[in-house]
Amino acid sequence: MIRLVVFDFDGVLVESVDIKTRAYALLFEAEGKDVVRQIIDHHIKHGGTSRFEKIKLFYKDILQRPISEKHLRTLCVRFSQLVIDSVVAAPWVEGAKNFLIRNKKNYTFIVVSGTPEDELEEIIQRREMGCFFDSVRGSPKDKISHLNEIMYEYHLKPEEIMFVGDAETDWFAAQATGVSFIWRCSLNEVLMPSYDGPKIYSLKDLESNF
Repeated sequence: MIRLVVFDFDGVLVESVDIKTRAYALLFEAEGKDVVRQIIDHHIKHGGTSRFEKIKLFYKDILQRPISEKHLRTLCVRFSQLVIDSVVAAPWVEGAKNFLIRNKKNYTFIVVSGTPEDELEEIIQRREMGCFFDSVRGSPKDKISHLNEIMYEYHLKPEEIMFVGDAETDWFAAQATGVSFIWRCSLNEVLMPSYDGPKIYSLKDLESNF
């Protein structure tokens, strides 16, 4: 029986994936269109990974040059400036708000995201979403660590937790910890070709999968 539901944020609760895609394009536009295309492809295929890790991989695998910690921090600050107001204003994923309202007393709700935790908390506060969630957890900790901590802190078995995510990183974290997983499929389905579990296209269908 499910007692606690973990939600990724972007693309699961809020339609904000495209906002972050555009921000990466702006962040690296001086590198040229071909580099931007590769960066966007990488970003989409590795949804749910923290921007710190993504930008380091962009430099290592695509730009093939080193990046200093100072410049990495500068780019991450610029990224936050590009996205935060737009994410606050972004629409809810269809059915998400209604699901939270209807089930607030039935389950414990927690957000686990690759977004920096302080930024995530600010966004949730400004969107007036905080009343729904028992906890909000972001980077720098990874999602596997968060799920393990949640099981320990709430004295729950893996089968008592449902993770609703939209990326391979979410699915891999669920597999690593044994928790149940539902894919909110918001982008191209080929992003998770080996996934054969339950999937939904909006959260109005979420309850039918519990």
